[in-house]
Amino acid sequence: MFSWLKKEGEKSESIDNVVEGLKRIYKTKLLPLELHYQFHDFHSPQLEEPDFDAKPMILLVGQYSTGKTTFIKYLLERDFPGIRIGPEPTTDRFIAVMYDEKEGVIPGNALVVDPKKQFRPLSKFGNAFLNRFQCSTVASPVLRGISIVDTPGILSGEKQRVDRGYDFTGVLEWFAERVDRIILLFDAHKLDISDEFRRSIEALRGHDDKIRIVLNKADMIDHQQLMRVYGALMWSLGKVLQTPEVARVYIGSFWDQPLRYDVNRRLFEDEEQDLFRDMQSLPRNAALRKLNDLIKRARLAKVHAYIVSELRKEMPSMFGKDGKKKELIKNLGQVYDRIQREQQISPGDFPDIKKMQETLANHDFTKFHPLKPKLLEVVDHMLATDIARLMDMIPQEDINVVTEPLIRDYQINNSRSVRCSASLDDTIVFAHTPHNNTPRHGSAWLGIAQRASKEVPIAKCCVYAANAEVQSAYLSSVEVSSVLNTILDNLDQIVVTIKC
Repeated sequence: MFSWLKKEGEKSESIDNVVEGLKRIYKTKLLPLELHYQFHDFHSPQLEEPDFDAKPMILLVGQYSTGKTTFIKYLLERDFPGIRIGPEPTTDRFIAVMYDEKEGVIPGNALVVDPKKQFRPLSKFGNAFLNRFQCSTVASPVLRGISIVDTPGILSGEKQRVDRGYDFTGVLEWFAERVDRIILLFDAHKLDISDEFRRSIEALRGHDDKIRIVLNKADMIDHQQLMRVYGALMWSLGKVLQTPEVARVYIGSFWDQPLRYDVNRRLFEDEEQDLFRDMQSLPRNAALRKLNDLIKRARLAKVHAYIVSELRKEMPSMFGKDGKKKELIKNLGQVYDRIQREQQISPGDFPDIKKMQETLANHDFTKFHPLKPKLLEVVDHMLATDIARLMDMIPQEDINVVTEPLIRDYQINNSRSVRCSASLDDTIVFAHTPHNNTPRHGSAWLGIAQRASKEVPIAKCCVYAANAEVQSAYLSSVEVSSVLNTILDNLDQIVVTIKC
């Protein structure tokens, strides 16, 4: 079902070239600027090779018992090592679910010293965090193209007053900078946003383009209640996100159990297709996302250089250094305004003033370096020339416009409903029963795997019935619907199940 997450081989060479180019220009042109002005002490650690080579990552965030771990199980269509699911706060650790032929669990302390993994900077959060961090390796085809990070359930009520022992929001910020998608999950029965959840959402600011919001367990309420719950969720999010745009909310029930209220079945299926189509684009757009993140990092590094050099210039040479330092930190907003006017920099490029003030209090301003125009010119040239060259190397994706997915309901002897779906994106036509019923007269496996062809899509249709008879035919995609209809009419009370 999720075979689309495998990377396409014919594009791997171009993507590798882009990634290698990003490594080279970062090390030779941007890294010297960061080191000269102590960028890593204020903002983000130095990028290593695993940061560029890593697969796209999806970060799941939400309060406890909103279905985060179940969502991963639904994607993988199987359990993974270390999985715990329950109504109570079961997931008490960060779990990176990644691909490996050998399944198992890698503890956090061993994980951060692995040079092939991108988690080495997480060691700064200490043993209290590393004891709550692990990597679960699974031989799932879904994980060939992506990695998924499960997070502890965010607490509410009195439980949120208990100290976790490590900087929870700091860890979220670290992951938010590096992941490709951030999925915020809400339970249809628990729409309240606790203080810790509010702080967590605020820690994700600046990455609004990565955030997707999911209203999970929507099948547990009827259509009238769903409308009210959706309105309440939008009202709550409006107070926290504080953006003029309306957040996109995906509604559904992401688990493998029958729907309790199936009146909104078609809505849930359409929403699920939209969300999975968005996730489907991650492996293809991985190089573009890395390119975009490097541009954001370069712009922030330039602004940081202007701020640090301006503070160094304002410091006295002999006496009154401590008093001047406190004055500059207090009036940091005026320094921002002055740099903005002189350098024609947008206000949105400046770092958060409160965090900057807190970090500056622990630094000696006299050790800051004055402005070095040569380093800034190298970064400007990188943004104007090298980035543009890498952009041209990224292959353009073919856009398939599908006006209506091929979805139809069939009846077998008027006794059992079978749902048949066809998607040009998934390249698989599959059928299954809406409920996990046990077949009474045998079982059948039906699958149509389309061969990708831009000119004439060809499909091979195979039917394996209970009597082991095999029928096959080659047909164009426009004939798929009629063939499915004929096949299902001849099955005679054989329940059609599918394994993708």
